[in-house]
Amino acid sequence: MATIGYAELPVPAGGDAPVAVAAIADLATAVDPHLVQHVTNLADRNTRLSGAPQHTVAIADDGTTWVKTDSGSNTWITVWEPLPAWTDITLASGYQEDTYTPQARRIGQQVWLRGRIARTDGAVIPNNGIKIGSVPTDCIPQGQIGAYAATSSLAGSVLIGVGKLEILDVDTASSLGDPGSILWWSQDGATEGGTPWINISGSYWLD
Repeated sequence: MATIGYAELPVPAGGDAPVAVAAIADLATAVDPHLVQHVTNLADRNTRLSGAPQHTVAIADDGTTWVKTDSGSNTWITVWEPLPAWTDITLASGYQEDTYTPQARRIGQQVWLRGRIARTDGAVIPNNGIKIGSVPTDCIPQGQIGAYAATSSLAGSVLIGVGKLEILDVDTASSLGDPGSILWWSQDGATEGGTPWINISGSYWLD
Protein backbone atom coordinates (compact mmCIF):
# COMPACT_ATOMS: atom_id res chain seq x y z
CA MET A 1 0.00 0.00 0.00
CA ALA A 2 1.28 3.46 -0.89
CA THR A 3 1.97 6.11 1.76
CA ILE A 4 1.68 9.88 1.67
CA GLY A 5 2.78 12.84 3.79
CA TYR A 6 5.45 13.25 6.46
CA ALA A 7 3.59 10.73 8.63
CA GLU A 8 3.61 8.23 5.75
CA LEU A 9 -0.08 7.46 6.06
CA PRO A 10 -1.21 4.36 4.13
CA VAL A 11 -3.50 5.09 1.20
CA PRO A 12 -4.73 2.44 -1.28
CA ALA A 13 -3.13 2.81 -4.69
CA GLY A 14 -4.68 1.90 -8.02
CA GLY A 15 -3.39 -1.65 -7.97
CA ASP A 16 -4.56 -2.44 -4.43
CA ALA A 17 -7.63 -4.58 -3.98
CA PRO A 18 -10.66 -2.54 -2.88
CA VAL A 19 -10.77 -3.86 0.69
CA ALA A 20 -12.27 -0.74 2.26
CA VAL A 21 -12.57 -1.98 5.85
CA ALA A 22 -8.93 -3.09 6.06
CA ALA A 23 -7.70 0.07 4.36
CA ILE A 24 -9.61 2.29 6.79
CA ALA A 25 -8.32 0.26 9.74
CA ASP A 26 -4.73 0.62 8.52
CA LEU A 27 -5.19 4.36 8.09
CA ALA A 28 -6.74 4.76 11.56
CA THR A 29 -3.89 2.78 13.13
CA ALA A 30 -1.32 4.96 11.41
CA VAL A 31 -3.08 8.23 12.30
CA ASP A 32 -3.68 7.41 15.98
CA PRO A 33 -0.11 8.03 17.26
CA HIS A 34 -0.15 11.46 15.62
CA LEU A 35 -3.34 12.59 17.35
CA VAL A 36 -3.43 14.61 20.57
CA GLN A 37 -4.60 12.18 23.23
CA HIS A 38 -7.17 13.55 25.68
CA VAL A 39 -6.83 12.39 29.31
CA THR A 40 -8.43 13.42 32.58
CA ASN A 41 -5.26 13.77 34.64
CA LEU A 42 -1.83 12.25 35.29
CA ALA A 43 -3.25 9.00 36.66
CA ASP A 44 -5.48 8.58 33.59
CA ARG A 45 -2.50 9.26 31.31
CA ASN A 46 -0.39 6.62 33.05
CA THR A 47 -3.20 4.06 32.92
CA ARG A 48 -4.14 4.52 29.29
CA LEU A 49 -0.94 5.64 27.57
CA SER A 50 1.96 3.94 29.37
CA GLY A 51 2.46 1.73 26.30
CA ALA A 52 2.02 4.51 23.73
CA PRO A 53 4.83 5.13 21.23
CA GLN A 54 7.47 7.83 21.54
CA HIS A 55 6.31 11.38 20.59
CA THR A 56 2.72 10.78 21.77
CA VAL A 57 1.16 14.04 22.97
CA ALA A 58 -1.39 14.02 25.82
CA ILE A 59 -3.43 16.90 27.23
CA ALA A 60 -5.27 16.75 30.57
CA ASP A 61 -8.51 18.50 31.42
CA ASP A 62 -6.61 21.34 33.18
CA GLY A 63 -4.43 21.93 30.11
CA THR A 64 -1.34 20.10 31.35
CA THR A 65 0.49 18.92 28.23
CA TRP A 66 2.99 16.04 28.03
CA VAL A 67 5.14 14.50 25.29
CA LYS A 68 6.29 10.88 25.61
CA THR A 69 10.04 10.53 25.18
CA ASP A 70 10.51 6.76 25.29
CA SER A 71 8.45 3.95 23.76
CA GLY A 72 9.89 1.37 26.14
CA SER A 73 8.91 3.10 29.39
CA ASN A 74 6.31 5.46 30.75
CA THR A 75 8.62 8.48 30.42
CA TRP A 76 7.23 11.92 29.60
CA ILE A 77 8.27 15.56 29.65
CA THR A 78 5.88 18.30 30.75
CA VAL A 79 5.47 20.94 28.06
CA TRP A 80 3.04 23.10 30.05
CA GLU A 81 1.10 22.91 33.30
CA PRO A 82 -0.92 25.42 35.33
CA LEU A 83 0.86 27.10 38.22
CA PRO A 84 0.31 25.16 41.46
CA ALA A 85 -1.19 26.94 44.44
CA TRP A 86 1.00 28.42 47.18
CA THR A 87 1.34 26.15 50.22
CA ASP A 88 1.83 27.45 53.76
CA ILE A 89 5.13 26.49 55.34
CA THR A 90 5.31 25.14 58.91
CA LEU A 91 6.66 27.77 61.29
CA ALA A 92 9.01 26.81 64.11
CA SER A 93 7.78 27.06 67.70
CA GLY A 94 7.83 30.66 68.85
CA TYR A 95 7.47 32.13 65.35
CA GLN A 96 4.53 33.57 63.42
CA GLU A 97 3.75 35.27 60.14
CA ASP A 98 4.31 39.01 59.97
CA THR A 99 2.15 40.95 57.48
CA TYR A 100 2.71 38.40 54.66
CA THR A 101 1.98 34.67 54.97
CA PRO A 102 5.13 32.46 54.66
CA GLN A 103 4.46 30.09 51.74
CA ALA A 104 6.15 27.80 49.22
CA ARG A 105 5.42 27.06 45.56
CA ARG A 106 7.12 24.24 43.66
CA ILE A 107 7.41 24.59 39.88
CA GLY A 108 9.20 21.60 38.37
CA GLN A 109 12.59 21.28 40.07
CA GLN A 110 12.54 24.82 41.51
CA VAL A 111 10.94 26.06 44.74
CA TRP A 112 9.93 29.64 45.49
CA LEU A 113 9.39 30.97 49.01
CA ARG A 114 7.68 34.19 50.06
CA GLY A 115 6.38 35.86 53.20
CA ARG A 116 7.60 37.40 56.43
CA ILE A 117 8.36 35.79 59.79
CA ALA A 118 8.61 37.29 63.29
CA ARG A 119 8.74 35.97 66.84
CA THR A 120 5.50 35.46 68.74
CA ASP A 121 6.86 37.24 71.83
CA GLY A 122 7.79 40.38 69.91
CA ALA A 123 11.51 39.95 70.62
CA VAL A 124 14.15 40.17 67.88
CA ILE A 125 15.23 37.09 65.90
CA PRO A 126 18.77 36.01 66.87
CA ASN A 127 21.61 36.44 64.39
CA ASN A 128 23.75 33.35 64.96
CA GLY A 129 21.81 30.61 63.19
CA ILE A 130 18.24 29.75 64.08
CA LYS A 131 15.48 27.52 62.70
CA ILE A 132 12.43 29.58 61.75
CA GLY A 133 10.32 27.01 59.89
CA SER A 134 10.15 24.00 57.56
CA VAL A 135 9.16 23.62 53.91
CA PRO A 136 6.60 21.03 52.69
CA THR A 137 7.97 17.52 52.10
CA ASP A 138 7.96 17.84 48.29
CA CYS A 139 10.02 21.05 48.57
CA ILE A 140 12.98 19.50 50.45
CA PRO A 141 16.18 19.83 48.36
CA GLN A 142 17.52 16.50 47.11
CA GLY A 143 20.91 17.41 45.66
CA GLN A 144 22.35 20.05 47.98
CA ILE A 145 21.33 22.65 50.54
CA GLY A 146 19.17 25.43 49.14
CA ALA A 147 20.66 28.82 50.01
CA TYR A 148 20.18 32.46 49.07
CA ALA A 149 20.36 35.97 50.52
CA ALA A 150 17.19 37.08 52.28
CA THR A 151 16.22 40.49 53.65
CA SER A 152 15.30 41.53 57.17
CA SER A 153 13.98 44.57 58.99
CA LEU A 154 16.27 47.59 59.42
CA ALA A 155 14.57 48.57 62.67
CA GLY A 156 16.63 48.98 65.83
CA SER A 157 20.37 48.45 65.60
CA VAL A 158 20.30 46.50 62.31
CA LEU A 159 22.64 48.02 59.69
CA ILE A 160 22.78 45.58 56.76
CA GLY A 161 19.29 44.06 56.67
CA VAL A 162 20.46 40.99 54.76
CA GLY A 163 21.14 37.44 55.91
CA LYS A 164 21.75 33.92 54.71
CA LEU A 165 18.71 31.65 54.40
CA GLU A 166 19.30 27.91 54.07
CA ILE A 167 16.89 25.03 53.43
CA LEU A 168 18.49 21.80 54.58
CA ASP A 169 18.63 19.04 51.98
CA VAL A 170 17.54 15.43 52.45
CA ASP A 171 21.06 14.23 53.38
CA THR A 172 22.00 17.02 55.78
CA ALA A 173 22.19 16.34 59.52
CA SER A 174 22.34 19.49 61.66
CA SER A 175 21.91 20.34 65.31
CA LEU A 176 19.73 23.23 64.11
CA GLY A 177 17.15 21.14 62.26
CA ASP A 178 16.13 18.22 60.08
CA PRO A 179 15.92 18.07 56.24
CA GLY A 180 13.56 20.79 55.02
CA SER A 181 14.34 23.13 57.94
CA ILE A 182 14.60 26.83 57.09
CA LEU A 183 17.62 28.36 58.86
CA TRP A 184 18.60 32.02 59.21
CA TRP A 185 21.93 33.75 59.82
CA SER A 186 22.12 37.54 59.92
CA GLN A 187 25.05 39.23 58.20
CA ASP A 188 24.92 42.01 60.83
CA GLY A 189 27.00 39.79 63.10
CA ALA A 190 26.94 38.96 66.75
CA THR A 191 27.39 42.57 67.85
CA GLU A 192 23.80 43.34 66.90
CA GLY A 193 20.87 42.07 68.95
CA GLY A 194 18.83 40.71 66.07
CA THR A 195 16.10 41.72 63.64
CA PRO A 196 12.33 42.11 64.26
CA TRP A 197 11.36 40.16 61.13
CA ILE A 198 12.74 38.22 58.16
CA ASN A 199 11.42 38.18 54.60
CA ILE A 200 12.05 34.68 53.18
CA SER A 201 11.33 35.57 49.53
CA GLY A 202 13.69 33.71 47.17
CA SER A 203 14.17 30.45 45.30
CA TYR A 204 16.33 27.33 45.18
CA TRP A 205 16.69 24.13 43.14
CA LEU A 206 15.63 20.69 44.27
CA ASP A 207 18.12 18.67 42.20
